[in-house]
Amino acid sequence: MIRLILTVPNDALRAVCAPVSVFDAELAKLTEDMFAAMYAAPGRGLAAPQIGVLSRVFVTDVTWKTGERTPRAFVNAEVVEADVELVVNEESCLSIPMLTVAVPRPKIVKMRWQNLDGTVQTGLFEGSAAVIMQHERDHLDGILCTDYATLP
Repeated sequence: MIRLILTVPNDALRAVCAPVSVFDAELAKLTEDMFAAMYAAPGRGLAAPQIGVLSRVFVTDVTWKTGERTPRAFVNAEVVEADVELVVNEESCLSIPMLTVAVPRPKIVKMRWQNLDGTVQTGLFEGSAAVIMQHERDHLDGILCTDYATLP
């Protein structure tokens, strides 16, 4: 069964999510469910609150629409460095269907997160990967892309 993706104005989309402290089979199952919902939607990222789970977890697959699948799960992710240069990209959100907005974001971000066994990872993301990472990370604090939208 594919989990339902919540849409605005569902309160879960504005919640600040709790950190994950248990790295177990339940967490792995949650991310499996999230990948299934994301691919079915079809999206490139999905955060746990978008399926009603208020935990600091998101999944991405930046390349699957144009190449091979590269699924990644991020737990307790945080931006640790951000480029001062901003770029404006057109963003859409699975929780805000039929809407695309222009959003200014740092061009490059360095992130720190835990993988599904709790191991701490760091990585540098740029281009569409940086946009997706920031977009999904924002969901964990109840922030939607429309909160940043620039007006014409």
